Amino acid sequence: MTGIMGAAIAPVGRLLRVPTVVFYDTEFATRTNRWVYPLATFVSTPDSYRATVRGNHVTYPGYHELAYLHPKWFAPDPAKLAAYGLTPPYALVRFVSWQASHDIGQTSLSSDEKRSLVRTLLDRVPVVLSAEGTLPSDLEHLRLRGPAADIHHVLAHADLVVGDSGTMVSEAAVLGTPAVIIWPMVGDVHTDQISYGLLARFKPNEFEGAVKQSITFLTHGPPARAHERMLKDKIDVTEWMLQFFEHHSHEWS
Repeated sequence: MTGIMGAAIAPVGRLLRVPTVVFYDTEFATRTNRWVYPLATFVSTPDSYRATVRGNHVTYPGYHELAYLHPKWFAPDPAKLAAYGLTPPYALVRFVSWQASHDIGQTSLSSDEKRSLVRTLLDRVPVVLSAEGTLPSDLEHLRLRGPAADIHHVLAHADLVVGDSGTMVSEAAVLGTPAVIIWPMVGDVHTDQISYGLLARFKPNEFEGAVKQSITFLTHGPPARAHERMLKDKIDVTEWMLQFFEHHSHEWS
């Protein structure tokens, strides 16, 4: 069995003696990592992951988003934007519900800050919102509506992605779209993506700086060849997974 985070598979695998390979990249999810990692047969993380892993730890030079968004497996299709009524340029703003276990006790943007961010971006480009749960009523008309399966095409063709979703900003960076994340945590994968100039990170109390950087990305884009350099340094994670599973298959048969 294999999966992300591993809370559902690691204890079952240990109980039934079924090999489990857990993929994860969230070091601050300490509540689950503390007990999941020792139960897994292997824990696999990006090589930028700096937290201690209690268990059999293997790393790869990439991000798990590159298992499905590597150019070998994903090609942005501009025709997919029609279902959303989108035409570049535009900015995508993402707000999450803050209901994940590692979000407990954390805070994000207020409704007024969300309004301010959106209005500032609207002065420059059209804006669409992707949100878990409810939005302030005056922003609801901007909610992204269309087939969820095609969201990565929307990310790839956006001029900017900004918000409080750790996964979506990482996906944007992997696709070469500059992204700004506003949240209270610090993730090592994001730090690595920041080093390429594809991502900028701000805490909620640094809201004004986040807005300023968003405008900079809209105006100038990411550094030249940043996406190319990132892809050159990283691997096709799906291919790595297949080789890893095949290498160890004789131990598990």
